[in-house]
Amino acid sequence: MAGSRTALGVDVGGTGIKGAVVDLDTGQLITDRHRIPTPSPSTPAAVGATIAEIAQSFGFTGPVGVDFPGVVLDGVVQTAANVDKSWIGTSLPHVVGDLLPGPSVYLNDADAAGLGEVVYGAGHGHMGTVLTVTFGTGIGTAIIHDGVLVPNAELGHIEIGGEDAEWRASALAREREDLSWEEWAGRASRYLQTLEALLWPELIILGGGISKKPHKWVPFLKTRTPLVVAELLNNAGIVGAAHAAWEAAAKG
Repeated sequence: MAGSRTALGVDVGGTGIKGAVVDLDTGQLITDRHRIPTPSPSTPAAVGATIAEIAQSFGFTGPVGVDFPGVVLDGVVQTAANVDKSWIGTSLPHVVGDLLPGPSVYLNDADAAGLGEVVYGAGHGHMGTVLTVTFGTGIGTAIIHDGVLVPNAELGHIEIGGEDAEWRASALAREREDLSWEEWAGRASRYLQTLEALLWPELIILGGGISKKPHKWVPFLKTRTPLVVAELLNNAGIVGAAHAAWEAAAKG
C-alpha cells in the first residue's frame, strides 16, 4: 500500500456499509470503496458479518476503525436509531473484533466524519473548538477541540421550543413538510445559533447529504460563527475511522 501510514476505515450506515484503505499522510483513499447494502434486519450477527466481509476484502492487515450510527462507549453500543434495536448493549469488539485483519477501534459515525473533516478536510489547520453538523435523516454532531475529539455529542436531540431539534431542522424535516430552502434554513439557523450559545465554537463545518447543494441553503443561514461546507462528503466517516484506528495503534 502507498504511503507510510495506512489504516482501514469501515463506515456503518442504516442503508449501506462501506470501507476503504486510507493513506493517512494525505487523507486519500488508496483503494476503491467497497460497499454492501446494510442487511435487513440489521442485527449484530448480520451487520458484523458484513463488516468482516468488507474488511477482509482488501488483503490489508493493519489497524481498522469502525464507525457506527449510535453512541459507542468503550466499544459498546448504547443507542440504535437506524439499525436493529438488538444492537443496544452489544459490544462491537465482541461481534467483529476477531474477524478483523488488525487491531481495531470503534466510534460514533458523526464523530468519525468530524475527525475526517478536521484532520483532512474543511477544518484542516483550525485550532480551538470546531463543530461539525451533518443534516440528513437526523442531525449528527461532532465536537473537536485542538484536534482532540469530545466523543458522542448527541446534540441533534437538544430541545428547542419544546421539540427535538432534528424533528424540525433535519434535512428530512424539510422534505416531510415541503419547506422552501429559505424556510428550512431559518430553522437550521435557530438550531446552529443555539449550539453557538452553548459551545462558542470557532468554526462550524456543515455536512450531510444536502452539503452537495450548498448554494441552495447556506447563503440563507445566519450565525455568528464562520461556516464552511464539508469537503470529504461520503468518505468522511471512512477517513475519520481510519485516522482513529491509526492514532490508537500508535499509542499502543
